[in-house]
Amino acid sequence: MEQLIPVINKLQDVFNTLGTDPLDLPQIVVVGSQSSGKSSVLENVVGRDFLPRGSGIVTRRPLILQLIHLPWDDQAAPSDKVISPGSSSSSTSSGGTGQEWGEFLHKPNEMFYDFNEIREEIVKETDRMTGKNKGISAQPINLKIYSPHVVNLTLVDLPGITKVPVGDQPSDIELQIRRMIMTYIKKPNAIILAVTPANTDLANSDALQLAREVDPDGIRTLGVITKIDLMDKGTDAMDVLTGKVIHLNLGFIGVINRSQEDIQQKKPIRQALKDEVNFFRNHALYKVIANRMGTSYLAKTLNKILMQHIKNCLPELKSRVNKMLLDTQQELLSYGDPLYDTRNSQGALLLQIITQFCACYRDAIDGKLTDLSVHELYGGARINYIFNEVFAQCLNGISPLDGVSQADIRTTIRNATGPRAALFVPEVSFELLVKRQIARLEEPSLQCVELVYDELLRIVAQLENKELSRFVNLRDRVIEVVNGLLSNHRSPTRMMIENLIRIELAFINTNHPDFVGGDGALNSLLENMVQQRQLEQQGPNPFASSGSGASSGFSASHTSASQGAAAQQTTRAPQPGVMASKAPPKPSPASKPAGYVPSSSPPAPGATDGSMQQGGQQQGHGFLNMFFGGGAKPAAAPVPTGYSTSSGSQPSSSSSSASSSSNGIVDATYGAQQQQQQYSNAVGSYNRQAGGAPGDRLTQVPTSIKAGADVTDKERFETELIKSLMVSYFDIVRKNVKDSVPKSIIHFLVNQSKDLIQNELVSNLYKEDLFDELLEESPQISSRRKACKAMLEILRKANDIINDVRDHTFTG
Repeated sequence: MEQLIPVINKLQDVFNTLGTDPLDLPQIVVVGSQSSGKSSVLENVVGRDFLPRGSGIVTRRPLILQLIHLPWDDQAAPSDKVISPGSSSSSTSSGGTGQEWGEFLHKPNEMFYDFNEIREEIVKETDRMTGKNKGISAQPINLKIYSPHVVNLTLVDLPGITKVPVGDQPSDIELQIRRMIMTYIKKPNAIILAVTPANTDLANSDALQLAREVDPDGIRTLGVITKIDLMDKGTDAMDVLTGKVIHLNLGFIGVINRSQEDIQQKKPIRQALKDEVNFFRNHALYKVIANRMGTSYLAKTLNKILMQHIKNCLPELKSRVNKMLLDTQQELLSYGDPLYDTRNSQGALLLQIITQFCACYRDAIDGKLTDLSVHELYGGARINYIFNEVFAQCLNGISPLDGVSQADIRTTIRNATGPRAALFVPEVSFELLVKRQIARLEEPSLQCVELVYDELLRIVAQLENKELSRFVNLRDRVIEVVNGLLSNHRSPTRMMIENLIRIELAFINTNHPDFVGGDGALNSLLENMVQQRQLEQQGPNPFASSGSGASSGFSASHTSASQGAAAQQTTRAPQPGVMASKAPPKPSPASKPAGYVPSSSPPAPGATDGSMQQGGQQQGHGFLNMFFGGGAKPAAAPVPTGYSTSSGSQPSSSSSSASSSSNGIVDATYGAQQQQQQYSNAVGSYNRQAGGAPGDRLTQVPTSIKAGADVTDKERFETELIKSLMVSYFDIVRKNVKDSVPKSIIHFLVNQSKDLIQNELVSNLYKEDLFDELLEESPQISSRRKACKAMLEILRKANDIINDVRDHTFTG
């Protein structure tokens, strides 16, 4: 067991060269208020006067005191030690005996046999760091004392807690001292020696208050009660010493220090220790606990507590040293070896760094890095997220009909027909409208290129391997070259994406197998219209025909002819799905009016069963002609009286037309012709009122002409047909773009950068005239490597020290 404390002392010496204690070594920390008797307790433990004395704050720097017991046969000083000037190993005139000496860590191999010189050196070293006017410093002073009169012990004497600043002390001197004390006692391996004078109230003890903050259960706190002999008559500290006032696991120990008069009269400490023993043995109250009181018992107790504490902490210290040793070795490897001076060595190192960087870049994209994050997506996974979550979701959110109103479609159809009225829906109008929607896919596609480009830049910025971080210039040049490479391949990628959209715009492939086509769109539209018509006819309809055998097409304004009508049909515009029971006779050529459509016209593609007669005979008129051939033409001239606009109709007199109208047959074309006739009559009336002949003057043509607010059934049908075709074809193009854009980006940008990055870096950086510039090591890296080597050496020494007691069997 006695070997343990020297082991800790050696570890303290090793780590004190760094100025830190990374291992949290077991130690005893002495805490107390100013003038509480801390220094006197330490001097009693050592048995010599060696600490500074005076009024006010005296201890202004932490003092790490290592007491090393010397056997009586080993009291001679080692021959390799340098005796302090003015000291004598054989004379006692200066206060030394030759059997005890001290050593300071800041003065290695220099021995102080005169303890007065030890006191002076402490004062001198304190003033060197803090000045001569009561300043404090957290930098410790390390002192070893070798003596046959001490037990192996390690103590830390801290500045006493003061309330009022003196001299040039700062106004927050109390806060600074408390902060310094907390840095020592908050460590779990520190034993707290709380010193409190007996002539003050224990509840006001600063030492116990601080100890309770870090050790609320009192597990590692030992209380020391000083100045018991100075208590007022009639009072005693028996309850405190027996733990009845405040409970501490390690208990309380009472000591008697020398008075100021004893110090001035230079009363020997050993004599004071004898008087202390006699005081407790002869005291009426304290004699029952005299064997547990006094400085001698305190020193033995501290020795026992410290050795047991070290024994408990030693396994943890071993594991911590081993872990720190491995971590430091890894850190040192990250800084690399010092550079070689030859050109060949520099070139080999540069190629090695470039190769490692390129391999890490490829692995980051392919997901093969060994240190991948488990908390967030990285590298290629983020690119995949851009394709499937960002880009695809954006395209799915684009509606084929966004920004296309019904008026836009009607206007486009009219513009596509030119000066003539179209028999069918112009294909140009469909292409014009769908191209405008396809062009909307270009901007999200180009944005996808930019997102992937930014992600590749992000990978490069985060991919600073350990070797590359050593050389600031090389790191900057590598990032510059790679960014240039990515920028050069971004333009071809954008051009490819633009070409993909241009390809879709160049040719509208209406023969695509997935395209619904004119037939499919018409069938679907007619089915919807028939279903809508059937729903409308479920209620009472005064215009419904009882013998027509087929439903009307798509508007309530279109009704079937009366069942008892003659073989002729007087409708001006054909009604889908309403067929005569008997085919009308063909009119003679002389009676055909202008614009007459022969009945021999083939039926339109996609005609449904609604275009057949009730008896199964197909109607002679083309079905699409029924919608698009003779529909409402508001601007057309009135049809001559007696002729119908439908193909196959017989000449009819005005009386038959009036009769058909009176029977409730409503026709949109006829209504439009009536409006045109009324308009012409109004213009003629205006001209006559103006003094001119009818038709001499025309109204002013508007600057901007838009589609009218009134929508005919023909226009409604054409609009719905265009919409269904647009939705079908836009879905095809969107699917192509969702598939082609990620493929293009991967090929032109991602894969190209992976394949060419190493060639680009070598061609731009592997030049002998750049070796010195690129491989110039950062000063911070050099200093870190030096510090890391020093730490590694210290940890190896600490590991050797701990291993010295590895096989030792500790006995209590």
